[in-house]
Amino acid sequence: MRFWAPNQPHEHIPPPLSREKVTVWCAIGKGGVVGPFFFEDNDGNPVTVNSERYIEMLQRKFIPAIRRRRNIDIYTVVFQQDGAPPHCSNRTREYLRQHFPGDRLLSRRTDNPWPPYSPDLNPADYFLWGYLKERVYTGNPRTSEELKESIRREIRRIPAEMLTRVVDNFNVRLAAVIQQRGAWIEHIINY
Repeated sequence: MRFWAPNQPHEHIPPPLSREKVTVWCAIGKGGVVGPFFFEDNDGNPVTVNSERYIEMLQRKFIPAIRRRRNIDIYTVVFQQDGAPPHCSNRTREYLRQHFPGDRLLSRRTDNPWPPYSPDLNPADYFLWGYLKERVYTGNPRTSEELKESIRREIRRIPAEMLTRVVDNFNVRLAAVIQQRGAWIEHIINY
C-alpha cells in the first residue's frame, strides 16, 4: 500500500525530553505563602539565581509583598534561608540585615548561623515544593506560562490550617534537633 502525503511519513519528531521549567522562589509561614516569584529574563525564560538577581527579587518583590500583607508584621518576621551561595553572599547578607536585624536573620555566615543543608528544617523543602509538584502537574501544563499559572493557583489553594500545621511541625522538628544535639553533647562530655 502506498501513502501519499505532503510530508515525509517516516519522519519522527521526538517529544521534548523534559517538561517546561521555571525558576521559582517562595517564602512560607503561618501568615501564608509569599510569592511565587519567578527568576526569568526579559523574554520570560528561566535564569540562574545569582546574588544580584536574588537581591533584586527581595527588593522589588518580596519586601513589598510582606509590607502589603495585613496579617504579617515585617518587624516580627524571622527570615530563615538555606546556604545557597546567592543567599549568603556579602551583598545579600548586608541587604537582609537591613530588613531583618539582630536575631531575625537565620542563615549561613550570620550572627545566627543556620545549617546550610537542612531540608528537614526548612518548611519550603519538607512541605511546599513536594506539595506543589504533586498538584501543579496534574493539569499537565504545556508551556511555561501554564506552569506558572498552575503554581500560582495551587499556592492560593493551600488551606491556612495546613500552613499552621506545617509551621507548628517546624517547631517540633527544631525541638527534636535541639534535644538530639544536647544528648550528643552530653554523650561527648561523659565519654
